[in-house]
Amino acid sequence: MKIVLYQPQIPQNTGTIARTCAATGTGLILVRPLGFSTKSRHLKRAGLDYWDSVAVEEVDDIQQVLTPPFFFFSSKASKLYTEINYPADSLLIFGSETAGLPDFLWDAWPDRFFTLPMRPQQRCLNLAVAAGIALYEALKQNQFLLTTEFKKESTRLTNTDEVKGK
Repeated sequence: MKIVLYQPQIPQNTGTIARTCAATGTGLILVRPLGFSTKSRHLKRAGLDYWDSVAVEEVDDIQQVLTPPFFFFSSKASKLYTEINYPADSLLIFGSETAGLPDFLWDAWPDRFFTLPMRPQQRCLNLAVAAGIALYEALKQNQFLLTTEFKKESTRLTNTDEVKGK
């Protein structure tokens, strides 16, 4: 199981998701550009001392990681996240906090978009909360089989300062 964050903008959300990934043995893929430096104190603080326990990968193009089974999550989708039969090697893909997922993904895979229910007058859930809800549904369906192995060499964040001064 892996969580994919497409161009995340808020370091605290990414750090919180990394911590959840560490606790569950879930991989984390970050699709650049990021809206923050991977040296951000906010990112590091949100992830606390869990960074050595999560396999983090950074990629430049989401197409590099789109191998089935994968599922997109959006507040604009109509099918519920509980309708998915999550295989153990699923990719759970979330868009940026400000822009969501790009149209080309919607155009290519409209049947792979799912949502978490919420009241109609609300815009969306917090990214870290949404990722946690979807991940735990996927883990529940897989009898909470938690991955215990990760590649230590892939756990270090690189310094890809896409946004200067952050």
